[in-house]
Amino acid sequence: MTSIADQFSLKGKVIVVTGGTGILGESFVKSISSAGGKVVILGRKADVAEARAKEINENGGDALAVVADVLDEESLIKAKDLILEKYGKIDGLVNGAGGNMSGAVVEPDASVFNLDMASLEKVMNLNLFGTIKPTQIFGQEIAKTGKGSIVNISSMSAQKVITKVLGYSIAKIAIDGYTKWFAVELANRYGDQIRMNAIAPGFFLTEQNRNLLTNPDGSFKERGQLVVKQTPFNRFGTPDELEGALIYLLSDASKFVTGTIINVDGGFATFSGV
Repeated sequence: MTSIADQFSLKGKVIVVTGGTGILGESFVKSISSAGGKVVILGRKADVAEARAKEINENGGDALAVVADVLDEESLIKAKDLILEKYGKIDGLVNGAGGNMSGAVVEPDASVFNLDMASLEKVMNLNLFGTIKPTQIFGQEIAKTGKGSIVNISSMSAQKVITKVLGYSIAKIAIDGYTKWFAVELANRYGDQIRMNAIAPGFFLTEQNRNLLTNPDGSFKERGQLVVKQTPFNRFGTPDELEGALIYLLSDASKFVTGTIINVDGGFATFSGV
């Protein structure tokens, strides 16, 4: 009988993390390495990816920095070839790349009939197709390994209406639909050889939302205060609090789990506000 520790272990597994140079990405790659996985740090910031890989390797882990753009299929194919050259296989993928931009934020005094369509399209592409394209490129290899896993990143904005962030909300709603649809189609074709699930983080301070939630001195803006008030734990999350769900979904501990979206939100989605 397999022990609980072995079920949650990523020993010997090669896991690709897109957005591996971001704030949440840093937590993702470190946790994968801590669980025994060989981690590929994929992002556009070469210096950050290389520094994070160096730190992991110097501490006894196994990491590879790869520069690629999740919207550029050619660069993703080159990345896949580099990974296969070094490790010979890919066992898992974390679609961590994503984000928002100011043009896709609709302020209260802005017209809802004069939206910045170009910015909305960019945010949609980054979050949705920046998840679909890496899945297309790396998923073929993951399906070959047996018990492979793909983890997407959803959002509270896919479950509740959160003002201002229109583009990001639409994209994350699409991620939820894609996760469920693709999980079923993967099962129809590959049985339990490859799974797809998602994590829906609550509110964490990242590059994309820090200015929306906090002032330069770190105090909460009105929006930040509203978020904390809606969160039963009465605080924002910290990146390391996503690690348990991530390792669970990547490991054999979740081998009968697919098409699921796990909230890590301090109760935000559950609370009515009353």
